[in-house]
Amino acid sequence: MKPLQSSTPLHYRSYLALSIPLIISTVTTPLLGAVDTAVVGHLSSSIYIGGVAIGTLIFNTLYWLFGFLRVSTSGFAAQAKGAGQLERGFSELVRPTIIAILIGFFFVALQYPILQGVLAWIRPGADIREQASIYFHIRIWGAPVTLLNYVILGWLIGMAHVRQTLFLQIGINVLNMILAIVFVHVFHWQVAGVASATLIAEIAGLVFGIVLIWRSPYFKWGSISQAGVFNREALRRMISVNSDLFIRTICLLAMFNIFTANSTSFGPEMLAANAILLQVHYIMAYFFDGFANASSIYAGQAGGSRNPLLLRQTIRWSWYSSFLPAVLIVLLYWIFHEQLLGLFTDSAATIALANEYSFWLLLFPLVTGAGLVFYGLFTGLSVTAPIRNSMIISFVLFLVVLWIAVPVYGNHGLWLAFIAFGLGRSVFLLIRLPRLLQAIPDQ
Repeated sequence: MKPLQSSTPLHYRSYLALSIPLIISTVTTPLLGAVDTAVVGHLSSSIYIGGVAIGTLIFNTLYWLFGFLRVSTSGFAAQAKGAGQLERGFSELVRPTIIAILIGFFFVALQYPILQGVLAWIRPGADIREQASIYFHIRIWGAPVTLLNYVILGWLIGMAHVRQTLFLQIGINVLNMILAIVFVHVFHWQVAGVASATLIAEIAGLVFGIVLIWRSPYFKWGSISQAGVFNREALRRMISVNSDLFIRTICLLAMFNIFTANSTSFGPEMLAANAILLQVHYIMAYFFDGFANASSIYAGQAGGSRNPLLLRQTIRWSWYSSFLPAVLIVLLYWIFHEQLLGLFTDSAATIALANEYSFWLLLFPLVTGAGLVFYGLFTGLSVTAPIRNSMIISFVLFLVVLWIAVPVYGNHGLWLAFIAFGLGRSVFLLIRLPRLLQAIPDQ
């Protein structure tokens, strides 16, 4: 995909043509978590769902903290491509690669204190604790690989390698799903099978991703230079953007950790029911993430080419893509929610609990869709301070609602706080939308 010229209009069909493959690729990520939950959910006890839920929470915490490796890489790469600076574009791949390797091995070295600290905080029962430990000690060896995959994926998205991105994401996650089913239901490895499947798929994805970069027309060994990779201004900007996104992710993960800890306090059946509902929520959220990636690419190209028309048109189509899909998702979930929840477990008690609280997910796309889509616009232009501030305020709102509502309404109060957090993400971010329009002044 070539950057649009300043006089070329961006039609919604072009925006959708970029969004749809990205939606397909990103939705496979929560589908992976959904399959993992469903695979162990059909075993003999709910402790397996609880163990996978806590193990997944630990890795979501570790990896999402450094999710900026994908997001910022995508934005910087798109800006470099928009400006026609391909040497700079390759430097935007090398810098976060170094960071990803260092952080990944740091996680491996500290695996034991990380696990014990999380388990001491959440305090699950002995059986769930054992299953979570099995899951963790297998998957942790993939930490450097996973973070490198974040960087590779972000660079491919930023360079608008949409087809390659689609193949990489789907390839990793389909392989993971197949291996999980085989390891659990054929080899009877239970939770260890789910974790092993993920580790193998991550390694395969790294190999495939390196091949895709090698074959990219924007990859040139001769463009690697110490001056480019360690450019002081580029490093300062990367640190600033990544710091904002790091704080944003801390708020997001703190919310999910608190949500899961409260779910644990309601007992194993409630933990399992909430874990299933969260997997459905991830599918919804990642659907919007495909639109956010498209908005990030076009916004980054608008910034790199100094094209205010392209930015305004991208904002317009982002509005469309935050509202129309939300209505569609609500209708589909309202019609099929009972069948969908039944795919995750055979436990009648868990399904009944999930059904009781599932109406909260009807609100999620409506209140959070705009925040998820417009997040891509801000990251594409590397205007990240509004993202950071909106998440801090939303997290404070979550804590206030949690403190008031949970003692009175129990798990309903917990979901009310969750929805309040999502609403805050949209409202507080959109308030800062005028700042985006100032990022590329009219010539």
